[in-house]
Amino acid sequence: MFGYYFRLGVRSLRRNPALTALMVVTLAVGVAASVSTLTILHMMSSDPIPQKSSRLFVPLIDNGPVEGYTPGEDPDDIQISYKDAVNLLKGGQGVRRTALYGVSAPIQPPRADIQPFNLSGLAPTRDFFAMFDVPFLHGQAWTEQDDARGADVVVLSREIAGKLYGDADPVGQMVEFNGVRFRIVGLQVRKGSNGFQDQDDFMYAPITTVIDNIVGNVDSFTIIGARAVNKDLLPQAMGEIHRVLRQTHGLKPSDPPDYIVFNAAALLAAGKAAAKQFQLLLGVVAAISLLIGGIGVMNIMLVTVTERTREIGIRKALGAQRSDIITQFLAEAMLLASLGGVIGVLVGVGLGSLKSATMQPIVSPGSVVMSFCVSVLIGIFFGAYPASRAAALTPMEALRYE
Repeated sequence: MFGYYFRLGVRSLRRNPALTALMVVTLAVGVAASVSTLTILHMMSSDPIPQKSSRLFVPLIDNGPVEGYTPGEDPDDIQISYKDAVNLLKGGQGVRRTALYGVSAPIQPPRADIQPFNLSGLAPTRDFFAMFDVPFLHGQAWTEQDDARGADVVVLSREIAGKLYGDADPVGQMVEFNGVRFRIVGLQVRKGSNGFQDQDDFMYAPITTVIDNIVGNVDSFTIIGARAVNKDLLPQAMGEIHRVLRQTHGLKPSDPPDYIVFNAAALLAAGKAAAKQFQLLLGVVAAISLLIGGIGVMNIMLVTVTERTREIGIRKALGAQRSDIITQFLAEAMLLASLGGVIGVLVGVGLGSLKSATMQPIVSPGSVVMSFCVSVLIGIFFGAYPASRAAALTPMEALRYE
C-alpha cells in the first residue's frame, strides 16, 4: 500500500518541479549544516591514540628574549632549542622520547616518467614510531644505531610509496630526497586523517640524518615528547622533565618556569572543553537551519494542498478516506525530506572532507545517519499539518474550489 502512495507522491511532485526543487534544496541546506557541524565537533573532541594519550607528555619551551617577559606568564615564542632537545633526549624521562623537526624538500622519483615533486616529512628519533603506534605494512623502523650514526634511511607512507613504486614492496629500494639518496627501510600502513592532517602523505627520516645532510645546523625543534611507562608514573616522569629544564635554563628554585609541560590527556580534555563551548552555538545553527527547512516544507506543502484542492475533492467523492489523504501527503513529505536528506548529506560530507594545510576533517558515519533520520522526521512533522488540512476538506467544498 505504501508503494502505491509513494508512486502517487512521485507523480504529484513531478507536476511542479520548481516547488519540489525549492523544498528539497531548503531541507538539503539544513542537513548539510548539521553534518558539517557534527563533523567539526567530532574532530575537536576525537582522540587519535586513545590507548596511549594518558601517558604522553610534551614540554613547551619559550626561547624568546627575556626583555618584556613577565615571570609566570605563559610562553609566547614556543620553540625548543637544540640544547633543550639534547638534554631532554638524554635525560631518561619516560620509557620513550623523541624530538620532531619538520622538513620539506623535492623528491626525485626513480622512474623517468614521473616528475619530481615536493614532499613534506618529519625527522624524529626511532622511538617516535612506538610512541604513536605507527603501523608498518612492510619493513620496520630504523635502528638505534641508525639514529646514532645518522644513517641515510627513510620510512615512507603508503601514499608516497604508491606514487613512486605502485603496489610493489619498496623496502630496500633507494630514493633521492633533496639530492641525498636514502634507503627505504619501512612502509607505513595507510592511516588516513587524524582530524588535523593527512597521515598518508609523509616521509620519515632520522633527525640526525636530516640535520647533517639536508637542513644543516638547527637552532630549534618543532616539538619534543616523551611517553611514561604507565599512567601512574606520569607525574614522576613529568617531574624529571621539570628538573632537567630548570637545570638547563639555569632557573633558581624560587624562579617561575619559562616553559610548560603538559600531557596529551590534558590537551584532549582542553579540546573537548572547547568543543562543548562550541557545541551549543553550532547546535543552534544546525537546529535553526533544519527548522527553516521544515517550515519551508510546510509552507510549500500548504501551497500544494491549495493547488490540488479539486483533486482532493475528486478522490474523496470516489470514496477516499481521511487516512488515505493523510497518508498520501505524508508520503510526499517523506519523499521530499528523503531527497533533501540525501542531497544534504552528500553536500555535508563534501564540505566535511575538504582539506586544508592544518586540518583534515573526518566525517563520522553516525553524524550522516543521524542527520538523514532527523531530515525524514522533520518532513513527517512539518508535513503533518498540511496533510491534516487536506484530509479535513469535504468533497463538496473541495469540488467547488476554483
